[in-house]
Amino acid sequence: MSLLRGHNILITGVLTDDSLAFAIAHRALIEGATVALTGFGRGLSITRRTAKKLGEVGEIIELDVTQPDQVTAAVGEVERRFGHLDGLVHAIGYAPASCLGSGMFVAPFDDVAAALHASTYSLAALVGAFRPLLSRSVVQGGASVVALDFDGARAYPQYDWMGVMKSSLESLGRYLAREVGADSIRVNMLAAGPLRSIAAKSIPGFEIFESTWRERAPLGWDSTDPTVVGDTAVALLSPLFRATTASIIYVDGGAHAMG
Repeated sequence: MSLLRGHNILITGVLTDDSLAFAIAHRALIEGATVALTGFGRGLSITRRTAKKLGEVGEIIELDVTQPDQVTAAVGEVERRFGHLDGLVHAIGYAPASCLGSGMFVAPFDDVAAALHASTYSLAALVGAFRPLLSRSVVQGGASVVALDFDGARAYPQYDWMGVMKSSLESLGRYLAREVGADSIRVNMLAAGPLRSIAAKSIPGFEIFESTWRERAPLGWDSTDPTVVGDTAVALLSPLFRATTASIIYVDGGAHAMG
């Protein structure tokens, strides 16, 4: 298959090979895309090592989404290398330890602000900065932005302020879709069920999420299989979803809809 042949895709958030971003990059390459990855700080060397497992990755770009100068530099590097973008994957989330597992009254505002900057505002920063390159897409249906989500409609134990960040991300995605639609840019959220990854290790009591999904999902749920996210993300990046924007696509075995 070649759903993404001729597509230039920028994917953030690839660290280890169990990450959701890695699964997306792997499937995108299978589907014929040219893929560039981002990393920053000490994680940049990890991203470079992990990228070797993917094979034909076009570029590893340094990008800390909380640093405007690095965002600007990354846009310049992508333009130099590819000329335009057809897809952008936002797989970024961070919260200080006080924001998870301690309830809603422990984290100071500075910690909440740090979580908001990295996990939510970063989507607006990236879409705004890369909008000129995304608007140059010549593939059918235009460019696609996919942001990784986690059902922001409900309050989950231990998730605390990160749940608020995901709710904000969902709302932001709708507003961004409204603003960039005129440039033939789609913005969608992909809300996955709980998957064992490096990000999951930062969530206290992650096993509660796993057991809840196994019990509630009518299709069942395998928390060790990130390929379901990679497959769905590639579909969203492709022309198959060319008339879909401002939407939350659930990949969770149906658990979100059960009473």
